[in-house]
Amino acid sequence: MPQAAIANRLDRSVDTAVDHVLGPDHAQITLVEYGSYACPYCRAANERIAEVRDELGERLRYVFRHRPLTGSELALRAAELVERARTPEQFWDAHVKLMTRSQVLTEDDLTAVARDLGLGELDLARDEDAGELQRAAARVEADIVSSHASGVLFTPTFFINERRYDGPWDESSFLDAMLGTLGHRFRAAALDFASWGPSAGILLLLATILAIALTNSPLGPAFEAFWHRELALSIGETRFGMSIQHWVNDGLLTVFFLVVGLEIKREFTVGHLAGRRSAALPIAGAIGGMLVPALFYILILPGGPWSHGWGIPMATDTAFAIAIIVMMGSRVPIELRIFLTAAAIVDDIGAIVVVALFYSGELHLGYLLGALALTAGLAALNRAHVYRVAPYTLIGIALWACIYAGGLHATLAGVLLALFIPTRPPANLAALTAQANAIMLAEAAHGGEVLRHGPSTPALRALDAIHDRLESPADRLLRHAGARSSYLVLPLFALANAGVAIAPGVLDGRGMLVLAIMAGLVLGKPLGMLGATALAVRLGIAIKPEEYSWSQLAGASALAGIGFTMSLFIAGQAFGDPGDFAAAKIAVFTASIAAALLGAALLWAAARRVQPTGD
Repeated sequence: MPQAAIANRLDRSVDTAVDHVLGPDHAQITLVEYGSYACPYCRAANERIAEVRDELGERLRYVFRHRPLTGSELALRAAELVERARTPEQFWDAHVKLMTRSQVLTEDDLTAVARDLGLGELDLARDEDAGELQRAAARVEADIVSSHASGVLFTPTFFINERRYDGPWDESSFLDAMLGTLGHRFRAAALDFASWGPSAGILLLLATILAIALTNSPLGPAFEAFWHRELALSIGETRFGMSIQHWVNDGLLTVFFLVVGLEIKREFTVGHLAGRRSAALPIAGAIGGMLVPALFYILILPGGPWSHGWGIPMATDTAFAIAIIVMMGSRVPIELRIFLTAAAIVDDIGAIVVVALFYSGELHLGYLLGALALTAGLAALNRAHVYRVAPYTLIGIALWACIYAGGLHATLAGVLLALFIPTRPPANLAALTAQANAIMLAEAAHGGEVLRHGPSTPALRALDAIHDRLESPADRLLRHAGARSSYLVLPLFALANAGVAIAPGVLDGRGMLVLAIMAGLVLGKPLGMLGATALAVRLGIAIKPEEYSWSQLAGASALAGIGFTMSLFIAGQAFGDPGDFAAAKIAVFTASIAAALLGAALLWAAARRVQPTGD
């Protein structure tokens, strides 16, 4: 699910009248560092900056801003001391001295720099000295405020042309970033796009538009034939093949369900669903938002060939819904975004159960017993505290094959795998940092030896082990698979499934099917979600946060009617007839657009209305 990104842009542009600058104003590259004189890593990076300045010359402008180590009085005093320099030359002399005079910042360093600045022992009774101290403190405080606004979490943090640089601090990496090599530009653009809240929804929308455009173009027949082309794996006499569309829907979409499973696990352990009171409201909303749309569908189509599609309007497409909320900015409280995300996660649980129980094929007991045995193997690995992902992945592939052959929908394997991917207790960061520092210092001591090129293999293995321990396997897998799910799997799913031929007669005789789906999504979703949350609050089961009003909750409930991904997926399972599937797709598209417009309008109106807290 989309997460709020930490700021990665410089909040305050460089101002030569305020900032400490080395290099010409017209330089092509500006490097801003937030650092502390008491930070050993700033001292280490200081030499790298000198090397880069030697390499780039007049093309580089370097700026230093203060971010004294939190809780270090000595660091704060050092920053305020250099701010009392009367000329830029004095400042940089003092800066270099504090960074290089000793291995660790000491009182002697401050005394030596004060002497160089001609300060000596200050008579604080004099008004001019008191004013000078206040000005220095105010300038340091301004840099600290700027660092918070720029998303600085540690020192040193660098910004290259106002964009935060998160890569290595060696000279080569700095130069690649500053000179804008193709690889760095591509990576920076990708990170910028991914950090933009609506990016996943926008990409999904573009893939949908492209699929519809290609289907209705002269390339339509070839585009459709491509997705139905068989792709097979064969080993000797054994052969397994599916159409490319089925590989996407039954194979790649398993990654999406794996991510959903990992998010469910995280939310119920440490997330917004971990506590009973915090979980009650979104759980109630999700249950109402699933049952009422299905009821609407069944009331309109109680029997006949389309009655099996009641699961279509139950789903919520989180990517689109959250994208709209993010684009509305401060008009929507962050607590409402949390509510909708949590409700969508519970909704995903319901969709998974519905697909597994009601939209699977003929069951084959032998394969299902094999899947059960493999699930037991995953549980055994988890109980044995095996933290490597590879064994789980291998068993997960076999589990996928058994579930597919057993007649259940193969994507269920992703959820089962997620449940057993292990988490770990929080790492002892102080101990791991001390261990890593000890290893690096020991390796650095060998840097000048003959016939020695770099860190030893045992040191690299130890550092790998430390890196692995910083993050649990479940969190690491979610971090990597989550991006692939949002930016690869779901757009491919849209390309493979969203294409529908817009032609006269496509809806002939299928008006009731379209009506049932649209009524479920546009009316059933908001009525069910809002009604269930109101009932839960009335019964004392849940409490509505005061940060958002009932009007805003109604808007979020309307956005939950954006079905799309899961609605298309269930429609593909429910309807074998291409004409029925095409009509269902049109209904889902139309309903999702209507739900998006309705939800956005309600949220916009609620934001403009002045209401008492709690509404």
